[in-house]
Amino acid sequence: MNQLDALRQWTTVVADTGDFRQLAQFKPQDATTNPSLILKAVQKADYRPLLDEVVQKHKGAPIDEVIDRLLVRFGTEILSIIPGRVSTEVDARLSFDTQATIARAERIVALYREQGIDVHKRLLIKIASTWEGIEAARQLELKGIHCNLTLLFSFAQAVACGAAKVQLISPFVGRIYDWHKKSQGSQWDEAANAGANDPGVKSVRQIYDYYKKNGIATEVMGASFRNVGQIAALAGCDLLTISPELLAELAASDAPIAHALDAEAAQRLAIPKVSLDEAAFRFALNEDAMATEKLAEGIRAFAADAVKLEKLMET
Repeated sequence: MNQLDALRQWTTVVADTGDFRQLAQFKPQDATTNPSLILKAVQKADYRPLLDEVVQKHKGAPIDEVIDRLLVRFGTEILSIIPGRVSTEVDARLSFDTQATIARAERIVALYREQGIDVHKRLLIKIASTWEGIEAARQLELKGIHCNLTLLFSFAQAVACGAAKVQLISPFVGRIYDWHKKSQGSQWDEAANAGANDPGVKSVRQIYDYYKKNGIATEVMGASFRNVGQIAALAGCDLLTISPELLAELAASDAPIAHALDAEAAQRLAIPKVSLDEAAFRFALNEDAMATEKLAEGIRAFAADAVKLEKLMET
């Protein structure tokens, strides 16, 4: 049994890509996309005709609508290959506007419905884990629109998402690792911070254990991996979204993988439930330099790639 098949024993495997032609070989249950992945895909010769087709078909429509139609075009192609759900992201430039996020999410849902997609079962709306984004997700979930809260770096963000009863969260393992490695500089000890001791892995484990202990139904999907060691250390997490490159590496290895995260074990831990209002959330996030910096950096990067995608459409 290779590592990918071993991982599937305990964890739902999700592909993190806009390159849907790579999907079939790995047989993921779900798939996630974001503006950066779609931008990367449409710059390839295989996918540029998709962009041109969408632009031509909707010439004269507002650029933000054309962008959403492109995202839905990719998402619909992905759904024709996978059995589960696709995550489609709301424009990161709306990360601090609850009502605009809701409106954009509802338009994306409507576009998928036009394609005959069962949005309740097969779509997750991806939203940045700001206070405003979490509130938008809370309201969308009440309308039956399931959400994936992304750019999640802190326990406070996870607590707020659980309280909002969002469907799923995506804590970013690799970016947490990146920050700590850069912060420690020459003092960083790679071996001492590997596997279960990786700071990104520890963050996901804390969130997973908290949710399972306190009966929080929100799914935990580890994301943003730098190496297969991080993935192996989170075997047993509800879901893990993995790049095609790392999926290939897992499929090529038969090294053993152990069951690392366990819901039953978590239920035996003494972990009190936490409640955060807006002020407490903002203060807790502010106290976490890593989470504050990586959240801001992530929003800026996704927003910049959305602008690049718009410029491609205008050429």
